Formats: sequence, structure tokens, C-alpha cells
Amino acid sequence: MLNVSIQKIANVILMSRELGRAEGELRAFIDRLTEEEQADMVALMWVGRGSFEAEEWEEARGTAVAEATTPTADYLIGTPYLSDHLENGLEALGLSASDEEDELMRGG
Repeated sequence: MLNVSIQKIANVILMSRELGRAEGELRAFIDRLTEEEQADMVALMWVGRGSFEAEEWEEARGTAVAEATTPTADYLIGTPYLSDHLENGLEALGLSASDEEDELMRGG
């Protein structure tokens, strides 16, 4: 289903919570993702904020690919509550990044 790993999503969640000091790192991290991973990240954020339902995943992903006119890092970083939307999107898909977030916080 997802072309981006939960660990990468957890990284974005954690860095977006510390945007004031981690924006450069977050921007570089997103820029290093493949186009498929970036599209999934956008689609996941859309599902999490309620623009699409979990059942509309393929449509959300297709829309993310078709409408990718702004650099993904700019778009995601400019989205208020990005970390919440990503977590909500995962939850809607029956997934969670909490274990990966905990591992990253411990330095893993």
C-alpha cells in the first residue's frame, strides 16, 4: 500500500514537531525521498486532514502525483499541523508510527 516506510514517516513527524530548529534537516530529508515516497507523504497528509478518506487512498495518491507543481518539501513544511495529519493518516489506514518514533527518540 505505502511506498514510503513507516520509519521515514516517523522521521518527518518528529522533525516537523521541531520545525523551528529542524526545518533545514526536514527539507533535505523530504528532498531525498523518491517521487513515489513524496507522493505517498502528501496523500497520507491529505487523508489525515480529511481531504480524502482512507478508502480513497489510490485517488489521493494519484492526485498527489498529478498536482505536484510545488516542491514537496515546501508544500509539506507549509502545512499547519503536519505531524498531526501524518499520524491521523496512518491511523486511518490502520497503521502507527509510535514505535518508530520512540526508537528514533532513543537514538535508534
